Amino acid sequence: MTQLNSHFYVAIMAGGIGSRFWPHSRTDNPKQFLDILNTGKTLLQWTYERFAQFIPKENIFVVTHHQYTSKVSDQLPELPTANIVSEPSRKNTAPCVAYISHKIHKQDPLANIICAPADHLIMDGPAFTNACLNALLFVQKNSALVTLGIKPTRPDTGYGYIQFEPQHVADNVYQVKTFTEKPNLELAKTFLQSGDFLWNAGIFVWNVKTILAAFKQYLPEIDELFEQATPALNTPQEKEVMEKVYPQCTNISIDYGIMEKASNVYVIPSNFGWSDLGTWASAYENLEKDYLGNAVQGKNVVVIDATKCMVKVPNEKLVLLQGLDEFIVIDTNDVLLICKKENEQQIKEYVGEIKRNKGEKFL
Repeated sequence: MTQLNSHFYVAIMAGGIGSRFWPHSRTDNPKQFLDILNTGKTLLQWTYERFAQFIPKENIFVVTHHQYTSKVSDQLPELPTANIVSEPSRKNTAPCVAYISHKIHKQDPLANIICAPADHLIMDGPAFTNACLNALLFVQKNSALVTLGIKPTRPDTGYGYIQFEPQHVADNVYQVKTFTEKPNLELAKTFLQSGDFLWNAGIFVWNVKTILAAFKQYLPEIDELFEQATPALNTPQEKEVMEKVYPQCTNISIDYGIMEKASNVYVIPSNFGWSDLGTWASAYENLEKDYLGNAVQGKNVVVIDATKCMVKVPNEKLVLLQGLDEFIVIDTNDVLLICKKENEQQIKEYVGEIKRNKGEKFL
């Protein structure tokens, strides 16, 4: 067991809606608070436990939308209430990172921080710990913005890609050449063959001073807002001040705002059984399947001549599935989704269509 370093922190980002997991993931109960893979624990609980192996518990923060603070508290009763950081509105990841960075910097100017999503699946805990510690030790000594890149196993079009320089600058640390948004299939195949591209896992590591300097340089308007709010951070006035700050923040991701612009960006190629669990197909990949390749969650599902389907239905409901091939079938109390697996990236758009035509009742 590695000695826990008092200057190592983690900010778990847990404010998203998870709309591609609709209708199981809803606005009032998004996917990070769900047990998507029937493991007995929610994705947030797994994420917290993973970090608690090597980060002091008092240094673990969860940043979430204000409507979910009680959910975080219920699911992580051992987390101090002060470590649940409430965002008054959703403004993407850059304001989220700026907020928690200024907050932690005020508490510990020597902090080294991992910023990670709450809803990812990681199968190899020890390999993940090693990658994170390698990153933390590197940023402690270097003015570097580090991201963990995943060695790709297939030409996936659902992930962003990171291209890296061939020569390492430290143990398994490489300078980043380019970031590429989700490519088409042909480009993804080229990336896979080249050998110098990784999936962007959206897990970032940096020293608090390095990330704040990057905000000053690349997102000065956001930095200034939180800089002015610093006297209120970690005081009873924080909530009230944040309610004034957030409406003024640009809605922008940390990737667009800083990582794709900065010159001191590095990547650690990693292999720890990662999935962002972004879609039902990614859940399907990680669930047990019957002899026809169906991943079935539900105690009363009868399958006849159906293959490679992702099925999730309430235990008390009898569902008979006949003749479907590679479909997603998700049933909840008030919504039934039947969608071809190949169209699952469009679920987010379908949710938008429902919002326009049916209001927010089913979201």
